[in-house]
Amino acid sequence: MKKFENFCNALINLEKINDYSEPYDTVVLTGLVGLFEICFEQAWKAMKEILEDNGFSEGRTGSPKQILKTAYSAGMIDDEEMWLKALQSRNNVTHSYNEDIALDIVRSTRECYYGLFKRLEAEIKDNFL
Repeated sequence: MKKFENFCNALINLEKINDYSEPYDTVVLTGLVGLFEICFEQAWKAMKEILEDNGFSEGRTGSPKQILKTAYSAGMIDDEEMWLKALQSRNNVTHSYNEDIALDIVRSTRECYYGLFKRLEAEIKDNFL
């Protein structure tokens, strides 16, 4: 599954978020936000492909929110609320020129989202491939 491979590669890159600590210079902060965005995009696209392959018609939608809700119903993800928060963070990436927003995305990724992505990776490997 190409989209799952892409997600796994993005997750490997995202792990580098732990190599940096505050205060971040502008280039590092921008790069860390970018790593989150890429990983989130690859995550929901992998979910979409796997849901479609497993017969979930909702997987045909192009809406990340609908994919997350379907993935939660299918047992692929275990914390719908946190995934929806991650979606909101992804939507805020366009405002990451604002240092407070960028810092919030990076802190949330370190504290919560990275763990969500790791659990998704394990769940897909264990139960959906």
